[in-house]
Amino acid sequence: MDQYEYIRTAHRVYGKNISELARQTGHSRNTIKKALHGESWGYREREQQSFPVLGPYRSLIEAWLRADKEVPKKQRHTARRVYNRLRTEQGYQGSESNVRRYVRLVRMELGIDPGREVFIACEADAGQEAEIDWGTATAVVGGEKVRLKFFCMRSKYSGKHFVRCYPCERQQAFFDAHIKAFDFFGGIFPVLIYDNLTTAVRKVLQGKKRIEQESFSRFKGYYSFTARFCNRDSGNEKGGVEGLVGFARRNYMVPVPVVESFEELNEKILADCLAYGSHKMAGRSESVNERFEGRAATSSCSPGDSV
Repeated sequence: MDQYEYIRTAHRVYGKNISELARQTGHSRNTIKKALHGESWGYREREQQSFPVLGPYRSLIEAWLRADKEVPKKQRHTARRVYNRLRTEQGYQGSESNVRRYVRLVRMELGIDPGREVFIACEADAGQEAEIDWGTATAVVGGEKVRLKFFCMRSKYSGKHFVRCYPCERQQAFFDAHIKAFDFFGGIFPVLIYDNLTTAVRKVLQGKKRIEQESFSRFKGYYSFTARFCNRDSGNEKGGVEGLVGFARRNYMVPVPVVESFEELNEKILADCLAYGSHKMAGRSESVNERFEGRAATSSCSPGDSV
């Protein structure tokens, strides 16, 4: 109503023409004319939203979201994941915003809580640190539904990451994951940041002091890196890898993987990790891969060297 009054007053009192009013208010010329003639010019919400471009894909989206009701909440499709799958698997050429709107409507009809997972990105350092964490997901391996653990290592400088799955979170898997990650990054980070996981820490003392597991201390000494542990209940101190855990689960574990072995699953995830990095993170002028490759070019990339 404020703009309705402004249009009529500006035209009558100040002599502004239809073109000027359309530029100033952002309304079409027809809308301005209706206001000047005193006609009703309000916008009415459509009773049913049409999705002409999305039409051929609607049944597929609904099937994906219905199937989500049978899988763990953390491995359900996000709107972004639905959009990416439509693009890569079905050749969808429409906008992401239409997909988001349709996903929201279908979720409401199906009674699925959309939820939102967010994280605050950490400021990058000079490339000397990486963050470590574990995540949990579900997969079908060899025809059997299993609860698995996946190891995550993320470079704070470049944002490049490595993810690998294991049937458990024991120390053998913990060390093997480090070795595979060092090979992936082409070297060893001088500082690795952990929470107080029992595979590395035997006892948490006051402040930053820790009594480490003896085998972890030997492993750390052999590969020549420094371990830094977060304060208790302070996941924000390694926020980048905390975000990676959710990202990996939503993008590498949705839909729920169906494979014959852990080797097959890890080969697929390794390909996803290698493909990741063509985008630019917020506040950075270079892509993830450009920062990663630029840093790697200055490193000797042999065991014991930094990346």
